[in-house]
Amino acid sequence: MIYQEMLTKVIEKLQSQPDYGLTKEQVVQSRQANGDNQFVEPPKEGLIKRVLRSLSDITTIILIIAAIISLITTVIQGHGDYFESFLIIAIVVINSVLSIVQEGRAEKALDSLKGLEREEAKVRRDGDIQFIPMTDIVVGDILVLENGVKIPADARLLTTADLRVEESPLTGESHPIEKDEDFITGEQVPLGDRRNMVYRGTTIVNGRGEALVVATGMNTEMGKIASLLGREEREMTPMQKRLAQLGRQLTVVAIIAAIIVMILGIMQGDPLMELFMTAVSLAVAVVPETLMVIVTITLALGVQRMAARHAIVRRLPAVETLGSASVIASDKTGTLTQNKMTARQVWDATTDTIMAVDEAEALPDALKFGALSTNVTEQDGTLAGLPTEMALVGGIGGYSAYEALQAEYPKVYEIPFNSTRKRMTTVHRVADGYLAITKGAFDVLLPKLPLDLQERAKAVNQTFGDQALRVITVAIAKLPTLSAEPTAEELEQNLQLLGLVGIIDPPRPESAQAVAEAREAGIKTVMITGDHVATASAIAKEIGILLPTDKALTGAELHDMSDAELDDTVQDYAVYARVTPEDKIRIVKAWQKRGDIVAMTGDGVNDAPALNAANVGIAMGQTGTDVAREAADIVLTDDNFATIVHAVEEGRGIYGNIRKTINFLMSANMSEIIVIVVAMILGWGSPLMAAQLLFINLVADGLPGFALAKEPPHGDVMRDKPVNPRASVFAHGLGLRIAFNAILFALITLAAQGYGVYTDNNSAGHTMAFIVLSISSILHVFNIRSDASMFRVKFSANRSLVMMVLLSLVLTILVVTVPVTQDVFHFMPLTVGQWLLTIILSIIPNIIWEVIKMNNRKIQ
Repeated sequence: MIYQEMLTKVIEKLQSQPDYGLTKEQVVQSRQANGDNQFVEPPKEGLIKRVLRSLSDITTIILIIAAIISLITTVIQGHGDYFESFLIIAIVVINSVLSIVQEGRAEKALDSLKGLEREEAKVRRDGDIQFIPMTDIVVGDILVLENGVKIPADARLLTTADLRVEESPLTGESHPIEKDEDFITGEQVPLGDRRNMVYRGTTIVNGRGEALVVATGMNTEMGKIASLLGREEREMTPMQKRLAQLGRQLTVVAIIAAIIVMILGIMQGDPLMELFMTAVSLAVAVVPETLMVIVTITLALGVQRMAARHAIVRRLPAVETLGSASVIASDKTGTLTQNKMTARQVWDATTDTIMAVDEAEALPDALKFGALSTNVTEQDGTLAGLPTEMALVGGIGGYSAYEALQAEYPKVYEIPFNSTRKRMTTVHRVADGYLAITKGAFDVLLPKLPLDLQERAKAVNQTFGDQALRVITVAIAKLPTLSAEPTAEELEQNLQLLGLVGIIDPPRPESAQAVAEAREAGIKTVMITGDHVATASAIAKEIGILLPTDKALTGAELHDMSDAELDDTVQDYAVYARVTPEDKIRIVKAWQKRGDIVAMTGDGVNDAPALNAANVGIAMGQTGTDVAREAADIVLTDDNFATIVHAVEEGRGIYGNIRKTINFLMSANMSEIIVIVVAMILGWGSPLMAAQLLFINLVADGLPGFALAKEPPHGDVMRDKPVNPRASVFAHGLGLRIAFNAILFALITLAAQGYGVYTDNNSAGHTMAFIVLSISSILHVFNIRSDASMFRVKFSANRSLVMMVLLSLVLTILVVTVPVTQDVFHFMPLTVGQWLLTIILSIIPNIIWEVIKMNNRKIQ
């Protein structure tokens, strides 16, 4: 009565008629008042804005200023040599283009949501049943719901007949929800418990009904998720933050060096134009022009390797970020579990034996006759029907075994399951009469069971419940005859209990091992799910997520917590159950506030906002929805949780290669600054021009640096702890190594220039300085491949590196020996003795590093 009064008010408010539907005029009015049944797409960033953003990087600004100074100086001097200016500008343009290409396509999460709108819906309008596009649905429409139909809008149920809806894409619920039009909800009832409602994007798997549309478009629960996707902004990845910090540090270095050079030059009476050109050289020296390009290539190659291991990367920075992940927040259904209800345990009441289904020597009667009393069909080799019934049929060996049972025990009558009876009874013909099989909920069938078995049955039911198993009770009654219209009372009396079947959505076989491997790598795995806390906790314990020291938190408990309380206690919980999409975002952000890098996995629409908010969103490719896949950074093509661990390993290898690249490039760049400043202090003048420095940075450093992207990991990177996202790019001794290398390179380069000064042949000294810095930088790539000797790491492990080193050496020799390039870069031919001294100086860093590594091995 209360429900009817409430429903009448809703119908009157929406001016709808359940038996007639809306009129054409009412449809127009409703659309004007509530909008179309589609999602609003947020504005996308334009090309011009993306170009300007790519040019706003601090190192790019330094190059632009250097190009302007070089251009002005050239114009003032009037010698017409614009080579340096145009070369610097070309580098800026190339880096900008690569930056834009790296970003790829804009987010398509809302486009994938729109894909749902192309389907048709069945409605009642003007007294007739009509099929209309989903986008034409309006508030007040009467939906006609049938088995297999995808629901086009949020609606209040008017009538139901055995209606069950698959809501896992929206709520994470692992089994279909029984709907009841008479159910009355409270104000804080979770989405999955609102049995008098159906929601857009979910699917009817059984029964039929009619419903009154109460929300369309952005006002639906799916629309709210769409608004969350559009509202969340992605933070910079740890490496992007580190590179931005590096750019700021390089700016400070460039300014200080320029001030020193200008002061020294003025004191020494050097021409102002010459000092300006030296400042340009410093700006070029301080910027590692190929760093961002090499980082992009490193990430792109990592993407290819991850694709071969069933992980498709949609956004390049996610590869490196995943390597820094310290928390994996995983959905349960379809991610850690198989999203397939499976018969796991059987209690045989006749022998009082509990057995695992896959270990049973003979088929227990409870499972055999429970499977017989179903309506499962087969479509294209795949079982179709209610998940619990498919679990029973799967437990007896599949559809062929089910067909054999049907042939042996032909079904002649059925009293179907409904939400009131909570049981189903089928009648089968046997040799001596008929066999009635009743299966259903334990609490409903318990009063009908033999008294002597009820206590034992209660104990087994409790045992199964503690394991989060969904219990199906199976009983039979033998009938000598059957009336024309059998009743439930006739068929369901004098029942003989066959036993209980425990059903669950089981964990994926590889989940437990993957969780253990993640823990060994210093990564905490937590479960965030819309399922019930008992089910979630049982699965989490089984696969090693919920340890004795961990707790479980429900959505209701979470709602009572402030953000500050959650931030303080989030690390205490390993399971977050019965949570909403908004709750998942709160949890992810709480972990992030602790400084953790969060990788969020999921497959449903309800997971999409959290996937978008996480540092790395990981979606399932096979069972995942389009929305989840488009909101994610990485998509697993095999839906294998273990693939995440492989991806973390790949990400850590990539991060290691990026650090090696920074070591390689910055060692040369910092040495260039030291050389220029020290040479100015000594009164020798800068031995390196801007164009020469660009050649070193692009060719001598750039080409081998590109090959570093293909360097395989050395050692077991999964035994290391996750990289602290707050750690500097120079952490763990990298800064000291770069400083040591820079001083070493600077000393041998200044030695070459000093040779020219003291032999009164400055041109030869400048040429030798260029060659020494170029060759020593090129050969340095072998020093940083590994902490082991360069001769202990197989050159065949990275053939590209060897090829790039040889190419760089050849190009360096050509540029100083070919007359045309000699003139452009201002070099002079060297004698045999000068070449010999140059080569000896160039290999000194490699000799020193081999000695250092040898001593380190002795200490270890």
